[in-house]
Amino acid sequence: MTVPLIFRDVTLGYDRHPAVHHLSGAIAPGALLAVVGPNGAGKSTLFRGVVGILKPLAGVIDRGGLAVRDIAYLPQIADLDRSFPISVFDFVGTGLWHRCGLFGGIGRRERDDIIRALAAVGLQGFENRIIGTLSGGQTQRMLFARTLLQDADVIVLDEPFNAIDAKTTEDLLELVRRWHDEGRTVLAALHDFDLVRAAFPETLLLARSVVAWGPTRQTLTDANLQEARRMCEAFDDQAAACAGDPTNRQAVS
Repeated sequence: MTVPLIFRDVTLGYDRHPAVHHLSGAIAPGALLAVVGPNGAGKSTLFRGVVGILKPLAGVIDRGGLAVRDIAYLPQIADLDRSFPISVFDFVGTGLWHRCGLFGGIGRRERDDIIRALAAVGLQGFENRIIGTLSGGQTQRMLFARTLLQDADVIVLDEPFNAIDAKTTEDLLELVRRWHDEGRTVLAALHDFDLVRAAFPETLLLARSVVAWGPTRQTLTDANLQEARRMCEAFDDQAAACAGDPTNRQAVS
Protein backbone atom coordinates (compact mmCIF):
# COMPACT_ATOMS: atom_id res chain seq x y z
CA MET A 1 0.00 0.00 0.00
CA THR A 2 1.59 3.27 -1.13
CA VAL A 3 -1.14 5.68 0.01
CA PRO A 4 -2.64 6.28 3.46
CA LEU A 5 -6.01 5.02 4.60
CA ILE A 6 -7.95 8.21 5.31
CA PHE A 7 -11.08 8.78 7.41
CA ARG A 8 -12.96 12.00 6.73
CA ASP A 9 -15.54 12.67 9.47
CA VAL A 10 -16.73 9.05 9.36
CA THR A 11 -19.75 7.88 11.32
CA LEU A 12 -20.58 4.16 11.30
CA GLY A 13 -23.50 2.31 12.84
CA TYR A 14 -26.52 0.08 12.49
CA ASP A 15 -30.10 1.06 11.64
CA ARG A 16 -29.10 4.73 11.73
CA HIS A 17 -27.81 4.37 15.30
CA PRO A 18 -24.13 5.37 15.26
CA ALA A 19 -21.52 3.19 16.94
CA VAL A 20 -18.50 5.23 15.79
CA HIS A 21 -18.80 9.01 15.69
CA HIS A 22 -17.04 11.53 13.44
CA LEU A 23 -13.72 9.76 13.03
CA SER A 24 -11.09 11.74 11.15
CA GLY A 25 -7.46 10.81 10.63
CA ALA A 26 -5.05 8.87 8.46
CA ILE A 27 -3.25 5.54 8.75
CA ALA A 28 0.13 5.72 7.06
CA PRO A 29 1.25 3.03 4.61
CA GLY A 30 3.05 0.25 6.46
CA ALA A 31 1.63 1.27 9.85
CA LEU A 32 1.33 -1.21 12.71
CA LEU A 33 -1.69 0.18 14.56
CA ALA A 34 -3.49 -1.15 17.63
CA VAL A 35 -7.13 -0.13 18.09
CA VAL A 36 -8.17 -0.33 21.73
CA GLY A 37 -11.07 0.78 23.91
CA PRO A 38 -13.66 -0.50 26.37
CA ASN A 39 -16.24 -3.10 25.37
CA GLY A 40 -18.72 -1.39 23.07
CA ALA A 41 -16.21 1.25 22.00
CA GLY A 42 -16.82 0.56 18.29
CA LYS A 43 -13.64 -1.31 17.38
CA SER A 44 -15.34 -4.09 15.41
CA THR A 45 -17.71 -1.59 13.82
CA LEU A 46 -14.77 0.48 12.64
CA PHE A 47 -13.11 -2.57 11.12
CA ARG A 48 -16.30 -3.58 9.32
CA GLY A 49 -16.29 -0.13 7.79
CA VAL A 50 -12.65 -0.41 6.72
CA VAL A 51 -13.25 -3.73 4.94
CA GLY A 52 -16.50 -2.60 3.31
CA ILE A 53 -19.01 -4.69 5.25
CA LEU A 54 -20.56 -1.50 6.63
CA LYS A 55 -21.08 1.67 4.65
CA PRO A 56 -20.61 4.93 6.58
CA LEU A 57 -23.74 6.69 7.78
CA ALA A 58 -21.78 9.87 7.09
CA GLY A 59 -18.31 10.81 5.93
CA VAL A 60 -15.86 9.00 3.68
CA ILE A 61 -13.34 6.18 4.08
CA ASP A 62 -10.71 6.81 1.40
CA ARG A 63 -8.77 3.62 0.66
CA GLY A 64 -6.60 5.31 -1.96
CA GLY A 65 -7.98 3.24 -4.82
CA LEU A 66 -7.50 -0.07 -3.01
CA ALA A 67 -10.47 -2.40 -3.59
CA VAL A 68 -12.08 -3.82 -0.47
CA ARG A 69 -11.51 -7.33 -1.85
CA ASP A 70 -7.79 -6.62 -1.57
CA ILE A 71 -7.98 -6.04 2.19
CA ALA A 72 -7.48 -9.15 4.34
CA TYR A 73 -9.91 -9.40 7.24
CA LEU A 74 -9.56 -11.75 10.19
CA PRO A 75 -12.84 -11.65 12.17
CA GLN A 76 -13.35 -12.60 15.79
CA ILE A 77 -13.67 -16.34 16.40
CA ALA A 78 -17.17 -15.69 17.74
CA ASP A 79 -18.20 -14.49 14.27
CA LEU A 80 -17.13 -17.77 12.64
CA ASP A 81 -19.78 -20.48 12.11
CA ARG A 82 -17.78 -23.44 13.36
CA SER A 83 -20.74 -25.79 12.88
CA PHE A 84 -20.33 -25.63 9.10
CA PRO A 85 -18.87 -28.99 7.93
CA ILE A 86 -15.81 -27.76 6.06
CA SER A 87 -12.27 -29.07 6.34
CA VAL A 88 -9.34 -26.97 7.50
CA PHE A 89 -7.76 -27.34 4.05
CA ASP A 90 -10.86 -26.07 2.24
CA PHE A 91 -11.43 -23.24 4.70
CA VAL A 92 -7.86 -21.96 4.42
CA GLY A 93 -8.14 -22.31 0.63
CA THR A 94 -10.79 -19.57 0.60
CA GLY A 95 -7.86 -17.21 1.10
CA LEU A 96 -6.98 -17.87 -2.54
CA TRP A 97 -10.27 -16.58 -3.96
CA HIS A 98 -8.51 -13.38 -5.01
CA ARG A 99 -6.30 -15.54 -7.24
CA CYS A 100 -8.63 -18.35 -8.36
CA GLY A 101 -12.06 -16.75 -8.17
CA LEU A 102 -15.02 -18.05 -6.17
CA PHE A 103 -15.55 -21.04 -8.48
CA GLY A 104 -12.00 -21.44 -9.74
CA GLY A 105 -10.20 -24.74 -9.45
CA ILE A 106 -7.33 -25.38 -7.05
CA GLY A 107 -4.30 -26.77 -8.81
CA ARG A 108 -1.03 -28.18 -7.54
CA ARG A 109 0.46 -24.73 -6.95
CA GLU A 110 -2.51 -23.68 -4.84
CA ARG A 111 -2.47 -26.93 -2.88
CA ASP A 112 1.20 -26.43 -2.11
CA ASP A 113 0.51 -22.86 -0.98
CA ILE A 114 -2.22 -24.06 1.40
CA ILE A 115 0.07 -26.70 2.87
CA ARG A 116 2.83 -24.10 3.37
CA ALA A 117 0.41 -21.66 5.04
CA LEU A 118 -0.75 -24.36 7.45
CA ALA A 119 2.85 -25.25 8.24
CA ALA A 120 3.66 -21.59 8.85
CA VAL A 121 1.05 -21.44 11.64
CA GLY A 122 1.86 -24.84 13.14
CA LEU A 123 -1.07 -26.81 11.72
CA GLN A 124 0.78 -29.49 9.76
CA GLY A 125 -1.38 -32.59 9.52
CA PHE A 126 -4.64 -30.73 10.20
CA GLU A 127 -5.68 -30.52 6.54
CA ASN A 128 -8.58 -32.98 6.81
CA ARG A 129 -9.86 -31.95 10.22
CA ILE A 130 -13.34 -30.40 10.31
CA ILE A 131 -13.10 -26.87 11.64
CA GLY A 132 -15.62 -27.52 14.42
CA THR A 133 -13.21 -29.99 16.04
CA LEU A 134 -10.45 -27.41 16.54
CA SER A 135 -9.62 -25.71 19.81
CA GLY A 136 -9.77 -21.93 20.08
CA GLY A 137 -6.04 -21.57 19.54
CA GLN A 138 -6.06 -23.95 16.57
CA THR A 139 -8.97 -22.04 15.05
CA GLN A 140 -7.06 -18.77 15.39
CA ARG A 141 -4.04 -20.34 13.73
CA MET A 142 -6.30 -21.49 10.89
CA LEU A 143 -7.64 -17.96 10.44
CA PHE A 144 -4.08 -16.63 10.26
CA ALA A 145 -3.23 -19.26 7.62
CA ARG A 146 -6.10 -18.02 5.46
CA THR A 147 -4.94 -14.43 5.96
CA LEU A 148 -1.43 -15.41 4.85
CA LEU A 149 -2.82 -16.72 1.57
CA GLN A 150 -4.68 -13.49 0.89
CA ASP A 151 -1.30 -11.77 0.50
CA ALA A 152 -2.92 -8.36 1.07
CA ASP A 153 -1.34 -4.94 1.44
CA VAL A 154 -3.77 -4.07 4.26
CA ILE A 155 -4.52 -6.60 7.00
CA VAL A 156 -7.30 -6.06 9.55
CA LEU A 157 -7.29 -8.30 12.64
CA ASP A 158 -10.25 -8.23 15.04
CA GLU A 159 -9.16 -9.53 18.48
CA PRO A 160 -6.60 -11.92 16.98
CA PHE A 161 -5.16 -13.02 20.34
CA ASN A 162 -8.37 -13.32 22.34
CA ALA A 163 -8.71 -16.43 24.58
CA ILE A 164 -5.60 -18.20 23.30
CA ASP A 165 -2.52 -19.39 25.16
CA ALA A 166 0.76 -17.50 25.42
CA LYS A 167 2.62 -19.79 22.96
CA THR A 168 -0.04 -19.34 20.26
CA THR A 169 -0.07 -15.59 20.88
CA GLU A 170 3.69 -15.33 20.44
CA ASP A 171 3.68 -17.52 17.31
CA LEU A 172 0.95 -15.45 15.67
CA LEU A 173 2.45 -12.16 16.81
CA GLU A 174 5.59 -13.17 14.92
CA LEU A 175 3.50 -13.29 11.73
CA VAL A 176 2.21 -9.79 12.49
CA ARG A 177 5.79 -8.58 12.87
CA ARG A 178 6.68 -10.22 9.57
CA TRP A 179 3.84 -8.46 7.77
CA HIS A 180 4.97 -5.16 9.26
CA ASP A 181 8.58 -5.78 8.19
CA GLU A 182 7.29 -6.46 4.66
CA GLY A 183 5.72 -2.99 4.59
CA ARG A 184 2.12 -4.10 4.89
CA THR A 185 -0.40 -2.02 6.83
CA VAL A 186 -1.67 -3.93 9.87
CA LEU A 187 -4.60 -2.89 12.08
CA ALA A 188 -5.43 -4.98 15.16
CA ALA A 189 -8.23 -4.60 17.70
CA LEU A 190 -6.76 -5.60 21.05
CA HIS A 191 -7.56 -5.53 24.76
CA ASP A 192 -4.18 -6.54 26.24
CA PHE A 193 -2.47 -3.20 26.94
CA ASP A 194 0.83 -4.85 27.90
CA LEU A 195 0.97 -6.55 24.50
CA VAL A 196 0.04 -3.29 22.77
CA ARG A 197 2.79 -1.39 24.56
CA ALA A 198 5.35 -4.09 23.72
CA ALA A 199 4.53 -4.71 20.07
CA PHE A 200 2.52 -1.85 18.53
CA PRO A 201 4.18 1.54 17.99
CA GLU A 202 0.92 3.38 17.24
CA THR A 203 -2.46 3.17 18.97
CA LEU A 204 -5.96 4.50 18.39
CA LEU A 205 -7.94 4.71 21.64
CA LEU A 206 -11.60 4.61 20.72
CA ALA A 207 -14.74 5.21 22.78
CA ARG A 208 -17.30 5.58 20.01
CA SER A 209 -15.19 8.60 18.98
CA VAL A 210 -11.47 9.26 19.16
CA VAL A 211 -10.05 9.72 22.66
CA ALA A 212 -6.42 9.75 21.50
CA TRP A 213 -4.48 8.58 18.45
CA GLY A 214 -0.72 8.55 18.11
CA PRO A 215 2.40 6.95 19.61
CA THR A 216 1.34 4.19 21.99
CA ARG A 217 3.11 5.57 25.06
CA GLN A 218 1.38 8.94 24.67
CA THR A 219 -2.00 7.39 23.89
CA LEU A 220 -2.32 4.80 26.67
CA THR A 221 -2.11 7.15 29.63
CA ASP A 222 -4.21 6.67 32.76
CA ALA A 223 -6.08 9.89 32.02
CA ASN A 224 -6.96 8.82 28.47
CA LEU A 225 -8.08 5.36 29.58
CA GLN A 226 -10.28 6.86 32.29
CA GLU A 227 -11.79 9.25 29.76
CA ALA A 228 -12.52 6.34 27.38
CA ARG A 229 -14.39 4.49 30.11
CA ARG A 230 -16.36 7.61 31.01
CA MET A 231 -17.32 8.27 27.39
CA CYS A 232 -18.54 4.70 26.81
CA GLU A 233 -20.56 4.66 30.02
CA ALA A 234 -22.27 7.90 29.01
CA PHE A 235 -23.09 6.82 25.49
CA ASP A 236 -26.75 6.52 24.44
CA ASP A 237 -27.21 3.47 22.18
CA GLN A 238 -30.56 4.78 20.97
CA ALA A 239 -29.18 8.10 19.75
CA ALA A 240 -29.65 8.92 16.09
CA ALA A 241 -26.85 9.94 13.75
CA CYS A 242 -25.89 13.56 14.37
CA ALA A 243 -24.41 16.24 12.18
CA GLY A 244 -21.42 17.10 14.32
CA ASP A 245 -19.64 16.18 17.53
CA PRO A 246 -17.79 18.96 19.32
CA THR A 247 -16.27 16.45 21.79
CA ASN A 248 -14.31 14.57 19.12
CA ARG A 249 -10.69 14.44 20.28
CA GLN A 250 -7.65 15.26 18.18
CA ALA A 251 -4.78 12.94 17.33
CA VAL A 252 -1.79 12.99 19.67
CA SER A 253 1.03 14.99 18.12
